[in-house]
Amino acid sequence: MTDSQSSGQLYPRRVYPMDAHDLSEEQIAVAFAMTSRRPEAFDEIAEQVSQEKAADFHERWVLGYGHASVAEHAVVHMAVENVSRLACDTLEDNRLASYTEKSSRYQVMPEDYYYVPEELAQHPELKREYEAACQSLFHGYMKLIDGCMEHLRQTMPRIASERDGAYNMRLRRVATDHCRAVLPAATLTNVGVTANARTLEHAITKLVSSELIEEQLLGDEVRAQGRTITPTLIKYADKVDYLANLPGLQVELARRYGFPPEQPSDAVNESGANPPEVKLVHWDRKGEEKLTAALLYRNSNRSYDQVLEQAKELGPETRQAIIAECTAGLGPHDAPLREFEVVDYTYEFMLDYGAYREFKRHRMMSYLPQSLTVAHGYRVPPVVADAGLSAEFEETVRPAEEAYWKVMEVSPLAAQYLVTHAHNRRVVSKFNLRECYHLFKMRTSEEAHFSIREPMQEALRLAVEVQPNLFRHLRLRDYPEWWPYPAEN
Repeated sequence: MTDSQSSGQLYPRRVYPMDAHDLSEEQIAVAFAMTSRRPEAFDEIAEQVSQEKAADFHERWVLGYGHASVAEHAVVHMAVENVSRLACDTLEDNRLASYTEKSSRYQVMPEDYYYVPEELAQHPELKREYEAACQSLFHGYMKLIDGCMEHLRQTMPRIASERDGAYNMRLRRVATDHCRAVLPAATLTNVGVTANARTLEHAITKLVSSELIEEQLLGDEVRAQGRTITPTLIKYADKVDYLANLPGLQVELARRYGFPPEQPSDAVNESGANPPEVKLVHWDRKGEEKLTAALLYRNSNRSYDQVLEQAKELGPETRQAIIAECTAGLGPHDAPLREFEVVDYTYEFMLDYGAYREFKRHRMMSYLPQSLTVAHGYRVPPVVADAGLSAEFEETVRPAEEAYWKVMEVSPLAAQYLVTHAHNRRVVSKFNLRECYHLFKMRTSEEAHFSIREPMQEALRLAVEVQPNLFRHLRLRDYPEWWPYPAEN
């Protein structure tokens, strides 16, 4: 604890942690919440808050009066193990939480490391075909790793003084990174979750309202374990009929207005190293005027309408000069001002599922993915192609695609488990200019994963093409050849 001892300070500044070893998460939340109505210091309030009083407080103020923000002070660390990648996507689909997931880039997955959906329990023959397809994928995964290792030994020389173990580990990481593309969405994973009780309640509600049985069961287990830490704050995390009914309604609306679910005949044969597709669907054509107005607004003491009108009258050269002055000082790790959030871009991406899982980690944006499918083909990773293993890759994937269409007739949701990380997925995403600066800086660099780097480079090119002056001072780790400005260090 630190105290400010400034001369003449009647109320010295104090900064100290609330010890989670001495207080429960609910007690800490109550101590923070009660400061709005109590004059004492936090630690003095905490001494008076028993577990029973904490529960009473939450029942009255959080549940009774709707002050849900109190729950944000209670933090839960949840270990989740052996769930499918598909269910993990839903668990991680919450902006205000932190996740660290088992990496398939650095670990080789066991051959039986996949989930079998309970939707197939009443279809034993189909279940066997599903399992055979998964086993084929994992068996092919192992064979592809071995084949890529042979290729890499011939093309990636040993570094001077590098020992055998370190050399083999380096090659295996490259091989594993590329060959994991054949792993299905059924592949199991572990994830560590840190969330406040309010966010956790929201996550539980989405899971238990899901149509997928695995996600419902996962929601039940997260709720049961969460209640051991914050029993009152997530007491009423439960299925929401609105969320549960929406997917069926959206399917019915799609059918009604001429967008029926895909059929095998709709599948596009796009196997091979096809580049991802990126379309800039919408951009704010008044972005320069809006950004200029936002940069001037904070200290103007005028209404936004007045500032925006004046920004329009300034002319393009003056507006660009204002934006340049507010971006020129950005350091390599600096984020631009929040004013940059007033300008939006909407893209449609066709990403492979592996790239999508990297992309969705940028949770501040809005993204709307379509269901996982094999209908849009897949992409053979470059090392696999360079090793001359494209035919083996396609042979590995084919049984899963065939099984996908059969499972889809019984359960379109369960069919998603058979989609590999190499298969393409459509997603519409909207992010603002400030997020662009972060996203493009991280995901266009040479250090970014190849599957996400290419679509992000194209997204950056499209944005610079339509509004070059908004990106003039974007500091990239690696500038593309087409970059129209002098590269900034």
